[in-house]
Amino acid sequence: MIGLATTTFAQYKTAERNDTVYLLPKTPFDAAATKRALEKGTCTIKGVAFARPIVNGIRMGKKILANKITVYLFPLTPYFEEHLAQKKQQNPRKLKFAFVSPECVQLKLTSITNSSGEFIFPDMKPGRYYIEGLLPWSETGVTSEKTGYIDDPYGGADVYTKRQYRNDYEDYIHAIVEIKKEGETVNIKLRDNSVKW
Repeated sequence: MIGLATTTFAQYKTAERNDTVYLLPKTPFDAAATKRALEKGTCTIKGVAFARPIVNGIRMGKKILANKITVYLFPLTPYFEEHLAQKKQQNPRKLKFAFVSPECVQLKLTSITNSSGEFIFPDMKPGRYYIEGLLPWSETGVTSEKTGYIDDPYGGADVYTKRQYRNDYEDYIHAIVEIKKEGETVNIKLRDNSVKW
């Protein structure tokens, strides 16, 4: 019989498809300007990172504080501004994603939040910066689920069983911050700005 064997051999192999659209900034990455923006200065950025659950398309409810997450700071150079504009064009369903160069990813500052979601970037220079992080959180509860029906001579009744559930989420929290003068301390709220508050 032709075609039935434990080992298959073929003359041709079809290559795997990669339909991903890579959006990369056309503006050249200026490593020297980025490094200068990250040099020590006399300014401070302080903030609190948090999220709120979404109910009917609106963020409401108790704050979920970012407990021990890493927050990233990038100088807002023309290259990075173009990247942020491209992020608005992302479409995961069409495999369209915005990327930056590996060198851009390396030239950043990081801060780890405390259990209250507070973070700090000391010794900054005046300028514009983009701050971002990923905040994982979960929601738990109990729900009643119809699991059967009892039929008896007097009628019938649905049988319900209580079931515990857990839903895990991860919010992309971000903000643009501007330090205008030497010695300034800027306070920010780092949260998801894509949904109404």
